Amino acid sequence: METWVRPRPDRVGYRRDALLALVVALSGGLSAALYNRLGMYPEPAPLWLIILAVATFSLPLALRRRYPAIVAVVVSVGFFVTGQFSVPEALVTNIALFIAIYSLGAWGQNRRLANVVRALITVGMFVWIFVNLVLTVSDPEMLPGFSRSGVFSELAAWSVIQIATNLLYFVGAWVFGNAMWSSARQRSLLEVQATELREEREFSAAQAVALDRVRIARELHDVVAHHVSVMGVQAGAARRVVGTDPAQASASLEVIEQSARSAVAELHQLLTTLRDEEPDSASTSSSTRGVAQLPDLVAAAGVDVSLQVVGEPRALSPLIGFTLYRVAQEALTNVRKHAGPGVTADVRLRYEPDGVELEITDTGTQRRLGRGSGHGQRGMQERIDAVGGSLEFGRRARGGYLVRASIPTAGAGA
Repeated sequence: METWVRPRPDRVGYRRDALLALVVALSGGLSAALYNRLGMYPEPAPLWLIILAVATFSLPLALRRRYPAIVAVVVSVGFFVTGQFSVPEALVTNIALFIAIYSLGAWGQNRRLANVVRALITVGMFVWIFVNLVLTVSDPEMLPGFSRSGVFSELAAWSVIQIATNLLYFVGAWVFGNAMWSSARQRSLLEVQATELREEREFSAAQAVALDRVRIARELHDVVAHHVSVMGVQAGAARRVVGTDPAQASASLEVIEQSARSAVAELHQLLTTLRDEEPDSASTSSSTRGVAQLPDLVAAAGVDVSLQVVGEPRALSPLIGFTLYRVAQEALTNVRKHAGPGVTADVRLRYEPDGVELEITDTGTQRRLGRGSGHGQRGMQERIDAVGGSLEFGRRARGGYLVRASIPTAGAGA
């Protein structure tokens, strides 16, 4: 950011500058006519010089943000011509010069050049002011209504007011211009930092997805290995009894067929799962975790958790059992992280005629929603979607938080 250059405005910005220049030109012309009508100067400048002066200090403002240094110099010349050659205008020309100096400070891309040009304009204007003051003080016919006697005469007071007014004028234009440039630089820095943070989050998310896919590949291997092992055992049994006990061999072949169908179905389902937030232990096989391991999970939850099984337990496919285990694991992790101190939780596993339901509730009243990354809830949703189930989570009306997963088991192989 030390070499930061403020970007130029867009076409809309340039059109606004052109409109500003037009408004200043029209205002300058009207102001000159009014001052001339009031008799500002006994012998005002000719009309062509008035028009030239007004055009010089107003029209260049159309390019104040594209060529701020040149515009500041040209407007200063117009300001000098207006004051030096009796052009009857003393209002709009001061506004135009202030805008030009301010724009140089706010939009000058070369900061050294901007400082040099502003310094030269300011010094030149003060030299002109001091010369006029000296001429005024030395000419008795100038300002005849002001007393010149005393240590601090009326003329001296008028001179001090002129110097102070011009000092505030030029310093104000300089300071406001620099402040606007610094503000734009700070905004640009914040935008750069926001972009870097966004890119970092996207990179971290991509890394998380890649790690998830590695874990899912391991789980895929475990699920397939389970079914292939069953198929191998049954095939060996069928081979040994095929000659002596055809019925037993047929039963073994049916088990092989069912295992093959289940393996194909679970392969399809598991390949659609894209996230798993909790890293697995390298020494524990995914195929060994399921609803049977829920008591161990509850005991290691780190909070006060009760487990209840409703209905007649029955065998579930490894994928469904592992999915329920994962949902319970993620839900209890969120309870521990976000539910607050002193929380209790209930885990209920319900066996229904055509499905199974897992419900995790807690009594936490300090759950900080929106503070996490959201990957855990997305991971639960993707896993449940992969097995054709539904997931519900959110605050409970009577307090606490609810996670409920329902998975159909009709037609699912055990």
